[in-house]
Amino acid sequence: MKKIIVSLFAAVVMVLPASAAKWVAADRVPVVGKALLTKNSLPANATFKVVNGSVDNSNVATTNVVYISSADLAYAGNDSEVAAVVANELGHIINGHYAKNKMKNIAKAALTSNLSADNIITTASNSEFMANKSSLSDNKEADITGADMMIQAGYNPLAMVVVITKMPGSTLETLAGKPANSERAMNVFDYLTYNYPSKVKVGYGCNEYRAFLTYANPIVADR
Repeated sequence: MKKIIVSLFAAVVMVLPASAAKWVAADRVPVVGKALLTKNSLPANATFKVVNGSVDNSNVATTNVVYISSADLAYAGNDSEVAAVVANELGHIINGHYAKNKMKNIAKAALTSNLSADNIITTASNSEFMANKSSLSDNKEADITGADMMIQAGYNPLAMVVVITKMPGSTLETLAGKPANSERAMNVFDYLTYNYPSKVKVGYGCNEYRAFLTYANPIVADR
């Protein structure tokens, strides 16, 4: 009898790690992506493909393929967080950011080809600061659109805040004791607090979210 119990225990120990290892963020993208599309009455014939590096979804209307960056998925630990990554990308597509940035790059190329390298307009158009501000503005808009989509599809929208703060932030934020990407995360949190207070009350059980609340709650209380 003792040998049987030991054998059963050993079998359970061997099976549990194998079962736990089955969840892979990239594998969940097609399922989560499909739910986001169908629950938000978007074309359900689109497919999702995980790729390395940055993604370009400017041709999604003709290809019906939505590319998702594996680098972004590295910060997703459950389906709601995968939904945050996918919904942000869909938010960029819905808000026309790819088309806008493509036109901006064409205009930039035309501008810089006719001006000297040290011209102040050329310097401004190529500055990292301007690029980052544009990216921040686009991401804020995509985050909000994505949060709405997540709620409609039944995912916890606070996962958007969590994924954003998991991503690398700036040195200045670290020195100031702020969460990574605090401006983006606070933008989503403000939006959810004012528009979906019941969703915020549900909360989110992870250390990253608790750390964010330590930063965010005093700001909300002061308003």
